[in-house]
Order: sequence, then C-alpha cells, then structure tokens
Amino acid sequence: MSPHYAPRGRGQGRPSHSGYGNRPRYTHSGGHGGGRPQHRGQHIDVSRFINKATAEEAIAVFTPRHHFADFKIDSFLKENITKKGYVTPTPIQDASIPLVLEGKDVVGIANTGTGKTAAFLIPLIDKVLRNRKERVLIIVPTRELALQIEDEFWGFANDMRMGAVSCVGGASINRQIALLHRQPNFVIGTPGRLKDVVSRRSLDLAQFSTVVLDEADRMLDMGFIADMRLLLGKMPTPRHTLFFSATLSREIEALIGTFLNNPIRISVVTGNTAQSVDQDIVRVAQGTHKLDVLHGLLKQPEFSKVLVFGRTKHGVEKLAKTLAQRGVKAESIHGNKNQNKRQRALSLFKDSHVQVLVATDVAARGIDVADVSHVINYDIPMTYDDYVHRIGRTGRAGKRGKALTFID
Repeated sequence: MSPHYAPRGRGQGRPSHSGYGNRPRYTHSGGHGGGRPQHRGQHIDVSRFINKATAEEAIAVFTPRHHFADFKIDSFLKENITKKGYVTPTPIQDASIPLVLEGKDVVGIANTGTGKTAAFLIPLIDKVLRNRKERVLIIVPTRELALQIEDEFWGFANDMRMGAVSCVGGASINRQIALLHRQPNFVIGTPGRLKDVVSRRSLDLAQFSTVVLDEADRMLDMGFIADMRLLLGKMPTPRHTLFFSATLSREIEALIGTFLNNPIRISVVTGNTAQSVDQDIVRVAQGTHKLDVLHGLLKQPEFSKVLVFGRTKHGVEKLAKTLAQRGVKAESIHGNKNQNKRQRALSLFKDSHVQVLVATDVAARGIDVADVSHVINYDIPMTYDDYVHRIGRTGRAGKRGKALTFID
C-alpha cells in the first residue's frame, strides 16, 4: 500500500493536483484527532503543518527609500557592496543602516533570510573605517552563523586592512587566541567560546564599545541568557548595542530593557510562518517505509536542493549515509561532526554539489543557504517554534518554497 498525497490550503480538505507526476501519493486524514502523531512533538496540531503560500499578487511590493549608493558610507565600502551584487536594500537594511550610522541603538525584529547580517555589518564596517580603534563584538547562538557572518564580513571589508575572527567551539581555541592577539576589529562568537577566551585573558571586552546580539531569541531558547549577561557586563557603558530577533516575547522585551539604551525599533516580520512557503504533510501509510517515500520524492526533478531535518545526531548521520548508498548526493550536519566536516558539508550544499543536506535543529540554526527548493521534516520538530525556524530555510528573497512534514 503506497501513501497518498493530498495537499490542501489551510486544512480545507480539498485535494489538489500539484503536478508531482508518478510519485508515491500521500494523504492527510484531518488535522484533528486521528491526525496526531504518536511520538515526540505530538502536541503540535497536524493542521498547523498545512498552509498554502500567499499568492504572489497578494504580497505587497517593497519600495525602498534608499539605494546602497545613497548611504553615507565610505566609497571603498560602496565598491565592495556593488561587487557583491547588492543594489537595492531589503526592508531591514533600508530601515536599519541609516540608524546604525547615526549611532542609535536598534532593535530589529525580522524573519530569517531578510538580510539582517548586511544590515549591521555595512554600517559597522563604515564605523571602523572612520575610527580604526573601534572594536565590535558580535554574539550569535551557533558556530555556523558565526562563520557565515565572518564570510560575509570579508566580502564587504575586502582590501580595507581590518580583521575579524570567529570564536566558536569545534575549532582550535589556540588558533583563535593567536588571532585575537592581533587585536581584530571584529570578534564574532558563540557565548560559550567567548567566555572561554575571556577567562583566558585573551579577549578584553572593556576594549569593545559596540555589540551586536544576533538571533537573540535562539540564544534565549538555548539557555545562553546568563552568558550574555556576563559578557555584556564586561563591556563599557554607554555602548552601541544592536539587537536582532525573529520573535518578540516577554523575555525578549526584558532583555531589550536590560541591554539597550532608548532603542529604535524596526519590525519587518511578515507573520508566524513563512508566507512564501507552501506547507503540507506526508502521510506514510502503514506497511510503507518512510525512507522509500523520501527517496521517491528526491527522485523528482523539482526537489533540487533539499534540507531534511531529523531529530537525533545518530539518525541524521544514518539517513545521510543510507541516501548516499541509494545514489542520492547527500551530506549531514550535526553536533558529532567536527567543525571542518560541518563546514565542508555546508559548502557542498551551498554550491549545489550535493542535492540533500540532512540536519539536526541545533546544527541548522543560523544556516543561510540560497535557493533551497524544499524543507522536509523527516522527523516532527519538538516545538512549533522549531518548525517555523526549519521551514524558514526555504522561500527566501521573494521566492516560493515548499515544506513537507512526514506523519507516520
């Protein structure tokens, strides 16, 4: 017995023909009662995994107030921005960059994939160009995000004789300490490793008057609040603080009140779930192997760049190896892999040398990869918030994406 597929918009129950061709079909038996999975994550109503993407004509067209050429920034920085192909700012960039250039504290509430990194890197690089003694601390929840920010930094700061170092776990602390001794203008790191280098007296936060807290909600979720307080407590006041988060909760409001001084708030959140993502479920029928259903989907040409989420590190590694044995170009990313292997897997996926990246939630936080065609929740996420972060990896930069959640 093969699974059946019946995508539907907002749980209305009407099957539609999506053009998936002669693939295994899967069906939704209803978002209430019998549709509830019998394992971790079972308290998430299945109907929340079904949502048609907003029609293109219903999405408001953003008209920026600026072009990158309009910003009052260094001419060499403008050249590097142009070389990277940036012409029109995203909403968060358009609103944030002028305020950061003025030295204002900023709270930016924006969905993932909205260009937050450039929103703070561009004005802060300009700030360092104007004062070479200026030092910037960027605190992030995961090593992947830190390394992506550093990579973007080098593109903007090319040939400007300023440095950056990422202080993250899973990589040599001795090398990071050696780079810190060069007094780089930008230090990007995860709370745990930053605490380590501070305790070894290799990083003096009293020298830093600017700090960025990126994906603050994820740091809160991951239990880093005490570390964040400790690190900021070692910085001078007043200081220049930029705060970015995808969500705004009571706990986040408390952090804003503690860490920032009369901040200007910017919100470009489009909703609780990505409105540009078609969301549906895959009902795996009894007697059908979930792996066979996944393999059948991955054979379809439209599944060109697929991020598959699993629950455990062991399960993710096993799934990637099994897919590879079946002829699917797949890599895995999880906490048991060392940093070099994680970066290699991510680079292969980014550059489309592999079709599938299988990941755990923690390892995937902060991943920003263009043109992900599908997110597949092979294992149900623990929380609906995790689900939102997972599916936010597709449907970026004005493009449509698809998210499928396996229910067995």
